[in-house]
Amino acid sequence: MQRRIFMSSAALAGASTAAMAASEPEAAAIEPCARDYIEGWYAGDAARMERSLHPELAKRIVRRLPDGRGELQNMGAMALVQHTRSRAGRPEAGRRAEVRILDVFGRTASVRVDADDWIDYMHLAQVEGRWRIVNVLWELRA
Repeated sequence: MQRRIFMSSAALAGASTAAMAASEPEAAAIEPCARDYIEGWYAGDAARMERSLHPELAKRIVRRLPDGRGELQNMGAMALVQHTRSRAGRPEAGRRAEVRILDVFGRTASVRVDADDWIDYMHLAQVEGRWRIVNVLWELRA
């Protein structure tokens, strides 16, 4: 089941009708960007992945070192596109790709993508008239 969350209930209580109406069309434009990212990854479709990313993307994860310290690992847009291209694709059955829009303000948005083995928290920005992913912080499921 897909759920889209446009604003929290607390935010809805204090938001004006005009602000809510402005965010709904934007949310309809944001979700396809997040879907290009996750579905492009699963399919090994580098063009679809690249379409979703800002060229200066920063994708990060905190990895635990054997001594318990955390290490921030980074990946840029082109590395992610190349990694996507090298994948053979994953069978459609059983793919998890739940997209939730957490917040939209002006030309920025926060989105959560629940995937098979990980969760991505994304920041998107409207750049040159279309939504692109500029930051991803992700975590593997335990």
